Amino acid sequence: MRGFRTDLAMESISGGSGQVEGVRVRTHQVGSVRHTRIRIDRDRAAEMLGRRKGEYITVECGDLPHCDQRTRELITRLVAMGVRGMLPETGEVLVVGLGNRNVTADALGTRVVERMLVTRHLHQAMAQELKGRLRGVSAIAPGVLGLTGIETAELCRGLVQHVKPSAVIAIDALAAYESERICTTVQITNTGIQPGSGVGNHRLGLTEETLGVKVIAVGVPMVVYASTIAHDAMSRLVDSYGAFEPGQEEAADRLLKQVAEGFLGEMVVTPREIDEMVISVASLLSDGLNRALQPQLDTDTLHSYLHI
Repeated sequence: MRGFRTDLAMESISGGSGQVEGVRVRTHQVGSVRHTRIRIDRDRAAEMLGRRKGEYITVECGDLPHCDQRTRELITRLVAMGVRGMLPETGEVLVVGLGNRNVTADALGTRVVERMLVTRHLHQAMAQELKGRLRGVSAIAPGVLGLTGIETAELCRGLVQHVKPSAVIAIDALAAYESERICTTVQITNTGIQPGSGVGNHRLGLTEETLGVKVIAVGVPMVVYASTIAHDAMSRLVDSYGAFEPGQEEAADRLLKQVAEGFLGEMVVTPREIDEMVISVASLLSDGLNRALQPQLDTDTLHSYLHI
């Protein structure tokens, strides 16, 4: 029995029974890094998996926050390639860091924005040799509804109407089914994102339909639901250790449902080292995004313009 709460498309697919028609999956391994590209083409497949139609790219590594320099460089390059492949060739880009900076496990988006190279305001002041090489980038961390009283999608819609970017990149913390995926998997998708999904706070989505421009979502799992862990533990007990006699399948299903929907509710679990992990992963993601947005600048030049 598989869990049901995950923001990762690859977990939705692996949790299904057999191959789903209308879904294409390509995976290749480079050293300790696995790169998977998932394409959902049909409405029926999207409905079965609970995902929007579009492309999902995942980059997996056993320990993103503590990987060696060579592995980090490879992951950064794969993230940059994935984002760049979804971006329009021209036009400004608005980067939105979602989440609550006061909640460590939900602060990934705000930490990434702090490390972005913003250039929209530099066109008049930049050196002559850089003109035409820098893409216009603006960035904002709008906070959450509980702090602002305004839906994040409403704020972003107003910004898009004023700034008129060709695309929006939204970064947020995600929730995974498997605890091993916390800070080990980067997901990039062109289907948009539901702000706060990683901590059970579902809000109006940031999508092409709501904002009127292409929306690319980048996320890393930072939490798992406590109810999912309990559900998985109980299902293992039922399946592997014969906690119920044959013929009592309905009773087992009722118990699992009670565990999944019971007192644990929307409680989420995160590692005790999450503060260090968020900072490290945010640095990695920002490097990848800056490379995706400014492909004509080498790494040293990029870092020379960042005040971090």
